[in-house]
Amino acid sequence: MFKNNFKIAFRNAFRYKSNSIINISGLAIGLTCVILIALFVTDELSYDQFFNDADQVYRVNLNGKMGDDEFYAGYTPPPAGETLVANFPEIESYTRIYRPGVDVLEYANGDEKQTFNEENVYAVDANFLEVLSYPMLQGDSKNSLQEKNSVVVTKSIAKKYFGDVDPLGKILFYGNERKPLKVTGVLEDMSNLHASVKFDMLVPVSNFESVKRFNWSWVWLQVATYVKLTEKAASNPAAIAHLESQFPELIRVHAANAFDRIGQPYEEFLENGNKWDLHLQSLTDIHLHSGEIESVISEQNSIKNLYVFAVIAFFIIVLASVNFVNLATAQAAKRSKEIGIRKVLGSPRIQLIKQFLAEAIFYTVVSTILAVLLVWVLLPSFNQLAGKTISFHSIFENGIWVFIIALSLLTAFLAGIYPAFYLTSFKAVNVLKGISKVSNSKDSFIRNGLVVFQFTVAIIMIIATSIVYLQLNYTQNRDLGYDKENLLVLQNTEKLNSSEESFRSELETLSEVKSASISSGMLTRNSFGDFYFPEALNSDNNIAKDIILQSYLVDEHFISTLDLKLIEGRGFDTNFNDSLSVVLNEAAAKQIGWENPIGSMIQYPGGRMESYKVVGVLKDFNLESLHSHITPFALFSNTSGSYDTGVSYITLKVKSDNIGGLMSAIEKKWNVYQPTVPFEYSFLDDDLNAAYLSDQRQANLFGVFSFLTIFIACIGLLGLIAFTAQQKTKEIGIRKVLGASMIEIVQMLAREFVTVIIIAMLIATPVAWYFMDKWLQGFAYKIDIPWWVFLVSGGMALVIAMITMGFQAIKAAIVNPVKSLRTE
Repeated sequence: MFKNNFKIAFRNAFRYKSNSIINISGLAIGLTCVILIALFVTDELSYDQFFNDADQVYRVNLNGKMGDDEFYAGYTPPPAGETLVANFPEIESYTRIYRPGVDVLEYANGDEKQTFNEENVYAVDANFLEVLSYPMLQGDSKNSLQEKNSVVVTKSIAKKYFGDVDPLGKILFYGNERKPLKVTGVLEDMSNLHASVKFDMLVPVSNFESVKRFNWSWVWLQVATYVKLTEKAASNPAAIAHLESQFPELIRVHAANAFDRIGQPYEEFLENGNKWDLHLQSLTDIHLHSGEIESVISEQNSIKNLYVFAVIAFFIIVLASVNFVNLATAQAAKRSKEIGIRKVLGSPRIQLIKQFLAEAIFYTVVSTILAVLLVWVLLPSFNQLAGKTISFHSIFENGIWVFIIALSLLTAFLAGIYPAFYLTSFKAVNVLKGISKVSNSKDSFIRNGLVVFQFTVAIIMIIATSIVYLQLNYTQNRDLGYDKENLLVLQNTEKLNSSEESFRSELETLSEVKSASISSGMLTRNSFGDFYFPEALNSDNNIAKDIILQSYLVDEHFISTLDLKLIEGRGFDTNFNDSLSVVLNEAAAKQIGWENPIGSMIQYPGGRMESYKVVGVLKDFNLESLHSHITPFALFSNTSGSYDTGVSYITLKVKSDNIGGLMSAIEKKWNVYQPTVPFEYSFLDDDLNAAYLSDQRQANLFGVFSFLTIFIACIGLLGLIAFTAQQKTKEIGIRKVLGASMIEIVQMLAREFVTVIIIAMLIATPVAWYFMDKWLQGFAYKIDIPWWVFLVSGGMALVIAMITMGFQAIKAAIVNPVKSLRTE
């Protein structure tokens, strides 16, 4: 019987070819989308799952508050890990990560040298590869980082420097000091791993004096700390909560001396409403559950994005199933006689239900096979769009193939269950007499309701995509408080040492260079943050007692090169001794609360307890992307020596006439000043665009899925308008004989569906507004959703639907009326 049902299903598929093509194409596209989304979601969920004992490893995060500034960071003070292990038996071990920034690595093979700037060199504790078990291809995790002069590289880095030669034992020279590092291990490439922390090289943290110098400090937040709990503690959420509850007292005891050292007694710090709390975050939660936790070490996404794509997948497969239901019920008139005769010949209803379910399964199986083939073809393009490296073989891993089979069966059930019961509900006597309920108003209402559902989802997707792109356009074109155009940023200029100013001055003589400036940081990168104490004047009774300032060390050309706007006072000037001067932004001046900031003083306890005089106030400008609010910020003169980040940039304001020639000229000069360091640069607008790369990818995916959603909806609409035209063949013929024009015939066929789509627009508008307003809350600076987006999106859906209907309606309208009247 099972075999016979599929034979009939196969024959019916060929008998109703157009119906079959529409059903199979709709289901295949829907299944393709769902499989691609499933691969994307599975890829995201698999981050950090490959580590041994991943469920026992936790990152230590710090939640801090000073005055009005609160932050949550994936960083800790250097002594945090050691202190936690020493005080809590539930914590077995700890390891730390420090990111020193870009530096030069060189491999000398005789007279031949390989020299590169490497930015993904991480400094770690010797036990790093024991706590976080990255797969090693050569060497061993226990001993490879024990020696101070060791280095562990990835497979691709080994190939880059040494070619096909065995890398173990080879010497790389690191930094300006050309510190020799011996290769003691080779790791699998990070591109092949789902790890939230990715790097190219590992060196022992003991090589970096800055970490050792601040090993006393509980306020220097430049290392990430990971701890491994005992198996018993890690398996008990209550034990972890109890462990965290003891952290405040631990900090109170161990951080007190560090806070006293910077002139801020810890008890007084807490009494002022501030906090300095440590928290544990599971390793497997870092990638998707980090929310507002700041980190430049971890690759972090949001679980909310996965929820969005899961909802999209659900609606797409439901839309494809709705097409099947609509077309099956619409074709009921053609199948009613078949059903009536089979009932008269003794077929029980359950047998007929099985027959129609078998047809749904047949269509779904064919669609699934086509979908898998489409995934194979489209996966490279999808990877490029989503920024992934998912392989086709992933379909056969992590239970994806089980999901595809289950999805296929569920789709067959969703698509087939209603038509099966609906079509077999006709009474044989009525059907054979030509009386059936196929065309009654209830059925028409159900079909129209399903079309409303389809186009509601499609219009919501179009509105969402439009708003995402509008927000992206806003972020890329908003006035950020400075001129981002034609700003060229030269990197690694600290390698010029004492020649840096000479090099800057020489660049400024080039005709294509308008101005040039040296700074310790640049927008989107490398700002320095620390505590400062505003000093009160007699008239300032309510100023903030302390404040966190992000800052750069800059020269006197910085403000003019970036075209920053001064609203009070002045910038740095060689006519003044500005080594103890500071320029604040509006946010800092406002948060401190001075009546007149010019001439006021702030003290920096983290340095040499110097006090800096405010000489200017800048109009607020965005340091980072528009996801972040403008925070209190300061510029210190690079003559102050206030702090040392070990990093420097030269920013050039250039003319855009001959960029290629300018770059060649700058590189030649660079090679004269520093021939051993590769020349590297970027344009500031490109750096800013990179900050929105994740949003851009999300927008692109939204766009593709929106297109496919409305395409699936239009496939169903095409089938329904074809069915309507077929049902009204005789009516169309009579109307044409009586003088109806082609336009009138098209209007008659399309009128019902236009009304349905307008209803979908009315439903979609408030739903889309609600969810997109929620999405926009993730931006500190965002658009106001314009009313015309809803009108244009609905109009776009209507136009696409009209084109779809118009083609089929015109085809029906131009048929010879004599032929139409003979049809019945």
